Amino acid sequence: MSTLSCLVPVGQLRSAPFNLNWGNTVVVRVSAINAYGYSLNSTSGFGLDSTTGSGGILITNPDPPISLSEVTSLRTNTTLGLTWLNGLSAGGSPVLDYTVFSDQGLSQWVQIASGLTTNKATATGLTIGVTYKFYVMSRNVFGLS
Repeated sequence: MSTLSCLVPVGQLRSAPFNLNWGNTVVVRVSAINAYGYSLNSTSGFGLDSTTGSGGILITNPDPPISLSEVTSLRTNTTLGLTWLNGLSAGGSPVLDYTVFSDQGLSQWVQIASGLTTNKATATGLTIGVTYKFYVMSRNVFGLS
């Protein structure tokens, strides 16, 4: 038995007249279109994977984290502690980790931490008198915020 999978951009899905929420399990029929026309529809199903028991679930990128702020107790001459809250939506799949970027006002964003599994980070090697900007991205199984 062979298994095929594909990733369909959310903007390409047609789901009228239903208002589907991220993370919902869905029953689907699949058809395709190419230069030769439309394919036949697949049989309806959950897309159930017999080895994992998982079914078709609507997912998208998580929202970016919000309320990025300093943890003043971690501040030194060369370090700055950061914390944030999860974005409003995880995209239907749990957030796996976070990546933090910084910029010294030159529009050159540099990754300073990745794979973080908590909502906090420490920026190190900072220079007194330099203004820094920071942003955080979250990641789920679909991708980055």
